[in-house]
Parts: sequence; structure tokens; C-alpha cells
Amino acid sequence: MELVEHALVALAIQVFVGLSTKNWWAGALLACGYFIGRELAQAEYRWIEAFGGGLRANAPWWAPIDLRVWTKADQFADIIGPLVATATLALVMRRKGQRSRHRHPS
Repeated sequence: MELVEHALVALAIQVFVGLSTKNWWAGALLACGYFIGRELAQAEYRWIEAFGGGLRANAPWWAPIDLRVWTKADQFADIIGPLVATATLALVMRRKGQRSRHRHPS
């Protein structure tokens, strides 16, 4: 369920930014940046607990991307879901904008 929830929240962020700025890619970037950062922070905590003796000071810079702490498919899905959803909407809106300009040239 989190995959769907994350994708829906990402789309809501994207729609808000897209309607406000007419830049659907900026909305996608903002939404995906949030979810990527969230998952990397959670991976860092997993690394600290598993290998760092519970101390953040023991974590190297690469701790969040250590594949040993990415053990479940849903950890990847929580990033991939928002990426796919927002990229799809951005592409649809880009295509819609191209059609609109083609029909009504300025």
C-alpha cells in the first residue's frame, strides 16, 4: 500500500507545483527528491544500527547506498513508484501542451 500512497502523495505535490508554475518537471523533481531523501535517511539509520554500533559518527558517507541495508523490494519501490508516476504525468502534460500549441499557434 505504501507504494500507492507514495505515488499519490508525489503526484499531489507535482500537481500543486505544476499548476502553480506550469513546470511539471519541477514538480516531479521536488516530489521525487523528497521520497529519495526519505529512503536514503532510512537506509542510513539501518546501516548505523547494523554496522555502526548505533552511532552516526561511525557511518561513512556511503552508508545510505550500501546495498547490504537495501534488503527488501519495497525499499526500492518507495522510490520507483513516485519516479514512474511523476515522470508519466510530466510526459503526459508535456505532450498535452505540445498538442495545444500545435492547434492554436500564437
